[in-house]
Amino acid sequence: MAELKTRPTKASVSAFLAGIDDPQKRKDARKVAAMMRRATGARARMWGASIVGYGLYEYRYPTGNSGEWMLTGYSPRKQALTIYIMAGFEPFATLMKKLGKFKTGKSCLYIKRLSDVDEGVLEKLIADSVKTMRKRYKTR
Repeated sequence: MAELKTRPTKASVSAFLAGIDDPQKRKDARKVAAMMRRATGARARMWGASIVGYGLYEYRYPTGNSGEWMLTGYSPRKQALTIYIMAGFEPFATLMKKLGKFKTGKSCLYIKRLSDVDEGVLEKLIADSVKTMRKRYKTR
């Protein structure tokens, strides 16, 4: 199996966040960081050059290949704040209806700015996703 390109690094999360040019994006990223810290109880780690991740879960495919990935994380990209909801969105349909303005990918929630969504609903979504992942997988 090919090795994952995105892995935990020893890079400074604080330095990464401080380097976000747009003051509003920097403020939004710090708010999401606090939500994820509360949901996981884990310290932030950089994953690759631009993803901030929290916690770990162990996965194993039917082929026998296995690995570790973050329980949740985010990346303050230029186009949107990308939030990784690793449990996917299907279990959270009711919350998604209350969230606000967003787009999704498989496990990616794209938000232009935090003010576009209900922050309380977002925090519950993150926390519920982490709880779901802890039920499904071995986590740390």
